[in-house]
Amino acid sequence: MRSIWMQERTREEIGEFAAAGGAIVVALAATEQHGPHLPVNTDTRIAGHIAEEAVRAASASVPVLLAPVLPIGCSEHHLSFGGTISLAPMTYFAVLRDIGESLVKDGFRKIIFVNGHGGNEPMMQQAANDLAVRHPIWTAAASYWSLARDSLQRIGASEVGPVPGHAGGFETSAVMALSPGLVRSDRIGDSHPERDWIFAGPPGAFVGRHGELTGCDGYTDAPVRASADKGRLYLDAIAEAVSGWLVRTVQAMERGEGRL
Repeated sequence: MRSIWMQERTREEIGEFAAAGGAIVVALAATEQHGPHLPVNTDTRIAGHIAEEAVRAASASVPVLLAPVLPIGCSEHHLSFGGTISLAPMTYFAVLRDIGESLVKDGFRKIIFVNGHGGNEPMMQQAANDLAVRHPIWTAAASYWSLARDSLQRIGASEVGPVPGHAGGFETSAVMALSPGLVRSDRIGDSHPERDWIFAGPPGAFVGRHGELTGCDGYTDAPVRASADKGRLYLDAIAEAVSGWLVRTVQAMERGEGRL
């Protein structure tokens, strides 16, 4: 089976794939503090796993490749805690725009962003919009938790805390499943101050307060109920949901090819 990763193909193979109408997925992540117990590559580890599993499954139904995961995101609200590398919002927008422009020059006419860090979402949506305005191409963009919201509700993922939260029960479960040796179990507390306003309003709403955009001490909830088994369950559900969205999206783009 040929690799789903763009970087493992030659320039000719990539050009032929793009010319034949293949889609390219760009996974967006971050390198940022995740409390005292999780590694700073938590978002990259989770987003990369989800993207790889989703694209591999989707590739059985539609032509799709996975670009290298972008491990640096828009994380300025984490810088005060240390252990963070961030791009300013407009810099991040320019990076995404340049990635898209490069892929257009590579011949791709279907570019899909899949996001794994909340701070990236506004610039991702704007970059996808601008690319579709500037070029006769299809674009799409979504965060994995939005795509998998219904699936995660059905399996009761909120039992461990807010989904996805930040460095709480949900993300800790995922890292326990993927890389248990990187979780500092000795630093997991059994309580955490409540910050209900962080998750106030419907999905997509934003409520922020200076100095507390990431919750108390840089994480949103106590991960005491986290487990590797739960993490595997959540990750499988997310990958399946994202894969289904990719298939539906690429098929819709294919049906509309004549309109570009």
